Amino acid sequence: MPLRFAQRLGLADAVTVANAAVGFLAVVAATVDVALAARLVLLAAVADGLDGVVARHRGSTPAGPYLDSLADVASFGVAPAALVAAVVRDGRSFAADPALVAAGVGAGALFVAAAVARLGLYTVDEDGARETVGVPTTLAATVLAAAVIAGYTAPLLLVAATAAFALLMGSTVTYPDLHAQDALVMGVVQAAVILTPAGHMATDALPTWIGEGFAFALLFLSAGYLLLGPRFYWGDGIRAPPGLRR
Repeated sequence: MPLRFAQRLGLADAVTVANAAVGFLAVVAATVDVALAARLVLLAAVADGLDGVVARHRGSTPAGPYLDSLADVASFGVAPAALVAAVVRDGRSFAADPALVAAGVGAGALFVAAAVARLGLYTVDEDGARETVGVPTTLAATVLAAAVIAGYTAPLLLVAATAAFALLMGSTVTYPDLHAQDALVMGVVQAAVILTPAGHMATDALPTWIGEGFAFALLFLSAGYLLLGPRFYWGDGIRAPPGLRR
């Protein structure tokens, strides 16, 4: 029996749907291995960038923007929230610290709600634009995942960061899209973080510190864009909002 999907969707849509599936795998992995879950979130981020490349070269369908937002809810809304909740549960038991565990779950729920609202508004108002209002969900998820891999797993820190990202996603701060060369650099570093465990299994010649080194580099790059992008990143044909123009 032929699938209706195969007749209506394109190659870029298939990559987008795979992104959502990776998000689900990250949620499941968070109950077993938080580092694996964080790497799966980064893999979803790579897929999220790849579907745009495929769409530009192979064309897109009218369903593309809607599928992209739906997939992003799974991979950059639910999956990072589940990751943070799992780290908090691993670090503190509900019996010993019920307030912190409840705060972790609550911050995760707030993060998911903010991601859904932000992505819905993005689909309606900003699809195709070269800038976006509020912290992008992919950026928030990347920072949280890189922080976990780099060893920043203090429950209180992650809960505070998750709640802050939920608020920032609904803010009016405007971010320009990453320039193509910078998006490529970010994708390469994300891929390096993802593939490092396989490299360690394949050879003992790979230094043990290199995995965390790539994670720190990714955290530095993504946090730099998070903090400095709204003010200093405009250019390459992307015009800054009137309040930031000199």
